[in-house]
Amino acid sequence: MTAANTGASTPEDDDPFGYLYADGQAAGATPPRQGGGYGYPGPVGPAQPGVPRTSYNQVRTVGERQYGQQQVPQQQVYAPQGQPTAQYAAPETYPGGAPTRPVPPQHPAGHGGGRSGGPNTKGLLIGAIAVVAVVVIGIAAALMTGGGEDDKAGGRTGTNGGASAGQSVKPSEEPSAPEDPKEPLPKQDAATLQLGAPAALAKDIKGAKGAGGAYVTGFNAVGASVTWKANMAQAGDYRLYVRYAIPAQDANATLTVNGKANSNPLGLKNFIGSSDPAWEKNWQTTWAPVTLQKGDNEIKISCEQGNQCNVILDWLQVSEGAL
Repeated sequence: MTAANTGASTPEDDDPFGYLYADGQAAGATPPRQGGGYGYPGPVGPAQPGVPRTSYNQVRTVGERQYGQQQVPQQQVYAPQGQPTAQYAAPETYPGGAPTRPVPPQHPAGHGGGRSGGPNTKGLLIGAIAVVAVVVIGIAAALMTGGGEDDKAGGRTGTNGGASAGQSVKPSEEPSAPEDPKEPLPKQDAATLQLGAPAALAKDIKGAKGAGGAYVTGFNAVGASVTWKANMAQAGDYRLYVRYAIPAQDANATLTVNGKANSNPLGLKNFIGSSDPAWEKNWQTTWAPVTLQKGDNEIKISCEQGNQCNVILDWLQVSEGAL
């Protein structure tokens, strides 16, 4: 073809799809013939007016292809010369080819159509609760059964080792003895004790706690004494407390229990460290260990040779807490 020559055919003759449009049909374009036309095999030769050129692709009329249906790939057709000629087939017709439209998701059986897939959380929760309930019931039944067997093996009735519900318990025919309250330890005013001369009663010094403010005086001479009959509920070691007063000077006396004198004198010292000789300002208390028997005990405080007995006595008391 030269610059002055436009070719053997007009443009509509070169358009392989000219027959599909109105202007192409008016120009004389015709659809492909059966077994030839726009694909292999077809007529081969120079272009002819009104006859479109052959195409290497098989063109179909618009609307001819059916989508969404199973396509069967065309088999190879061999030309008369024995050469294979590939026939066109849409990509979706080959194995592994891409589908022409998306495939809707398939729902597993039991989930119902039209609802998005996913785990059934409600069903799982109900199943878990049911399992827990069965386990709890099993444990409770095992505990109840085991407790009953233990009670029978041990010869007991009921779950608490006593009578079972609905079974009466026979009361004891022997009344239980009430617990004896602890008896207070004895205490005695010195003014009520048995006095040995020259010991005597007096009330002129203030601060004594005996009945009417009475106390024992005249104890500063050999032979003076007070004797107490103390009754004890239990034998044992105790403390003997004595309340006394002195004129800011140490004193002592002899302590005798059930006829046996202590080796150490009863100390009646100035424990408060007073320097005032007034008797009423020097009341204080001392104690000594004693071993007493059950029942009556004779406790005697006396002024013997070698004692410093310038003292007045208020009261005597037995207390627990021996050395």
